[in-house]
Amino acid sequence: MLRYYTMLLGFAALFSLASCTSKSEADAKAKNSPSPADAAQTQPEVHGTEVKEIALTNPLNADWVKTGKEIYELKCSACHKLTADKLVGPGWAGVTKNRQPTWIINMITNVDMMLEKDPEAQKLLEQCLVRMPNQNITTEDSRKILEFMRQNDGEK
Repeated sequence: MLRYYTMLLGFAALFSLASCTSKSEADAKAKNSPSPADAAQTQPEVHGTEVKEIALTNPLNADWVKTGKEIYELKCSACHKLTADKLVGPGWAGVTKNRQPTWIINMITNVDMMLEKDPEAQKLLEQCLVRMPNQNITTEDSRKILEFMRQNDGEK
């Protein structure tokens, strides 16, 4: 019986030691990692330059559609539905039929410029009452989002 208690005490000591080591390792990692607030502050805001021309692909580029959908799900779906229904921002159904590709790209990559200069963007702001945030989307990624939008509107 004494042997059983000795083994039990030994396991408890090992478990306690392992717990302390894990906690100290976690503390060290926490000290070396920036907080979410710090990480957000150190990320520079990206603004696109005005895009004047876009070459569309026919048929759609399947890889771009896939990547565009992933970006939509990560950065856009909280405010935009794929239907015509408004969520926070306008729905995306029909966007590629009603807007020029350059307008869409510029709205994604440089919303501040568009809201300052473009009457259609200003009308959207009046309708939605919420300014679209800068999502730090590159021109290259915005092109992939456009490809996903085109698929959403039924293009093949």
